[in-house]
Amino acid sequence: MLLLINLSLILETLNQIMYAGVAITAIALFMYATGFNYRDRIVQTFGLIMACVALIYTGETMANVSNRPEYIQLWLQLRWVGLMMLPAVYLHFSDALLTLMGRPSRGRRNKAVWLVYLLTGIAAILIFFEITVGGLAKDPAPVYYLERNQVTFYFGVFYILVMVMVSYNMARALFQTVTKTGVRRMVYLMAGAAAPALMSIIFLYYGNQWFAIHPHYFWFFSIIASGITMVFLVVLTYAVSFFGLMWTDRQIKSRLFRWLMRGPFVAALVLGLTTVARRYGELQGDPYIYYVPIVMVGTILLLEYAISLFSPHIEKSFFWGDDREELEVIQSLQDRMLTNRDLRQFLETTAALISERLPVSSGFIAVLDGEKVDQVVTTGDKKNIEALNVDQDFISQVQQTQEHWESLFEWQGLYLLPLEYEFEEDQKRLLGLGGFVKNDIWEVDDENREAILQLTERATLAIKDHILQKQVIVSLSALQTEVDYLQDLRAAADFNKKRLGAIQPPEIPEEMADWVKDALTHYWGGPKLTNNPLINFKIVETASENQDGNRTNALRSVLTEAIEKMKPSGERKFTSEWLLYNILELKFLQGKKVREVARKLAVSEADLYRKQKIAIENVAIKIAEMEKEANGESSLSDEENQLEE
Repeated sequence: MLLLINLSLILETLNQIMYAGVAITAIALFMYATGFNYRDRIVQTFGLIMACVALIYTGETMANVSNRPEYIQLWLQLRWVGLMMLPAVYLHFSDALLTLMGRPSRGRRNKAVWLVYLLTGIAAILIFFEITVGGLAKDPAPVYYLERNQVTFYFGVFYILVMVMVSYNMARALFQTVTKTGVRRMVYLMAGAAAPALMSIIFLYYGNQWFAIHPHYFWFFSIIASGITMVFLVVLTYAVSFFGLMWTDRQIKSRLFRWLMRGPFVAALVLGLTTVARRYGELQGDPYIYYVPIVMVGTILLLEYAISLFSPHIEKSFFWGDDREELEVIQSLQDRMLTNRDLRQFLETTAALISERLPVSSGFIAVLDGEKVDQVVTTGDKKNIEALNVDQDFISQVQQTQEHWESLFEWQGLYLLPLEYEFEEDQKRLLGLGGFVKNDIWEVDDENREAILQLTERATLAIKDHILQKQVIVSLSALQTEVDYLQDLRAAADFNKKRLGAIQPPEIPEEMADWVKDALTHYWGGPKLTNNPLINFKIVETASENQDGNRTNALRSVLTEAIEKMKPSGERKFTSEWLLYNILELKFLQGKKVREVARKLAVSEADLYRKQKIAIENVAIKIAEMEKEANGESSLSDEENQLEE
């Protein structure tokens, strides 16, 4: 008897942990999907499915741990709300999927979706009046449940009929898929969507007499159902991630894996171990035993440590495949990049070390951008350096007096160190100039000269690497639109043949970048905005309908939308990936001054103008794409409607 009691307690506890795990997973996956691309219709309807699943399992979990009948009934009613709404959101999801595959509704499917929403919404409201489903059963069999009635039976039939419609829509979507990869992902999606729908049927059998007599079978089946649901929710999320996102398979797997490990995996395991510790404390007569928080905190720390230690190796093994070497090089670029701030700090240290070797009271290292002075790094007494007025004219004067550069020479009371690098044979380029106020008492000996020249060589290499890295960043930024275009082709090729043929390379008029620049310059008002040729675009005309016919405000909203389309995913950062967006947002939308923006983004003003040009060109391309979509929308819809049955 004791063994049976212990087994029953173990299964019940494990079942509660699994219910909570499903709820946590559903909430976490809802956050994951909607956090990256909440505007996509597939993602929105997927989010509704996750919300219903989370409500079902959260309600069941809370009902199991509540100790007052009114609270238990309320949580079970909320669980039934999620169960009632599940058919409607599944039908909505299948409709959105068919539309994406090139089979938009001509009205019948939309009407069916809203009719099912209306019926399930009414049924959900009637739950709280004990009409759709009855009140709380007196005896748990083996868990608390709400009494079923005739309306509940009809809902079960309705549930099955709607799911048959959902299956039909998804089968049609599968037949529209173009490639083998797309078919495989559609199978994943169908399997992932089917599991929560089928496993939720077990809630309709709560109160069954056979389960009341054999509670161990109930716990066993319930645990298995929860485990299957949890796994296939992840599969569904993986499949949905390919819709509306231009990420590669590797990116999707990697980001989903990281989120699962640090989110629901840690949360569910911590909850499970804490529950076990608390139940053990109850058996010992102390439900708040002291080691419950120890188990909680210790589990979090150990799991986070293990994930940080092993997850990079797991990702490389499972997600990188044959491209591991190339991806490792690309991934390491971020750690190896020498930013403008890094360069400045390195040159400040180098200037200080050279000053100690000479020794002098003050000095500078000027970094050149072509013939102009990009930045000046100083050490020691800044007033002496400011008096020199190190600018382009200063560099020109030094160059005029020197026919042949020496490694270290004196000039007008200064020790000068030319920072030259030979990019090609016999073609040296002056990258910078070091200058240090001369001390008449001190003469440079051979040992200090050799050390100074070594430091100068290091400073030259740092400036050279920074110049090359900036060129790489500019090249990558220029390729951004083309890469987006290719990624869009890749994403469309798997599912929608019509969309694949409709995607064209971005083309913009030569003068359009100038129009965008003028409009952004007078973003908050001015003739360059009100009289801008962009104001005659169809997309601006359409946007003006929401701006009381004001085309100036409409153009401003279009510019803002185009800039937002350039925004990388995730939280805002001040890294190279965010550079173009940050320039546009800070300089034009916030109206900050060039010097302030350059200082905030840790770039020179000259570099800021170069990046700004690239950013404006990308905005022009985005607006051109939006305009093309607005002009082609009606014809595309007509073609799709003709293909609809």
